[in-house]
Amino acid sequence: MTVRKVIRMGHPVLREKSRPLSEEEILSSETQNFIKDLFDTMEKYEGIGIASPQVGVAWQLAIVGVPVDNPRYPDTPESDTYIVINPKVTILDKKKQGFWEGCLSVPGLRGYVERPRKIKVEFLDEKAQPQSLIVEDFIATVFQHELDHLNGKLYIDRIKDTKMLAYNEEFDEFWTEEDEEDEADE
Repeated sequence: MTVRKVIRMGHPVLREKSRPLSEEEILSSETQNFIKDLFDTMEKYEGIGIASPQVGVAWQLAIVGVPVDNPRYPDTPESDTYIVINPKVTILDKKKQGFWEGCLSVPGLRGYVERPRKIKVEFLDEKAQPQSLIVEDFIATVFQHELDHLNGKLYIDRIKDTKMLAYNEEFDEFWTEEDEEDEADE
């Protein structure tokens, strides 16, 4: 299909609340083609998720899936890929976990964000069929990150300490080594 342009922080669509899609809209050829475009775009940009607002379309539609050997997140476990439409999230475990997040719409940066560890996601799939998932650990973070886009939020809005925001090069140089040393101490 088509690789779409990923819009960047500062574009007003990224701060809008997206609108839900009707069953008729989900099943339309326009939406089905759009989903294929999102997959192509996510693959091209090496993402582990993408939300429709990131390509300038304020719909409640996102794709979440961690491929094997993703170069942006090389040490993360692979997951199934989900097309998520009109989601509702329920927090199942309020205990927070933190990860260094990046975003296709905030290129070149990583920030440390803490989010609930376990959630339930109810949504419609690309066939407008209801689905329900319980996800935890890293994939729960990926879901929350992508679904934040549908509510006009970026991961940088969730950073508690701006000292934990870094350019990718500095992250690689200064933070990953420290993380490895911390792991070695355990």
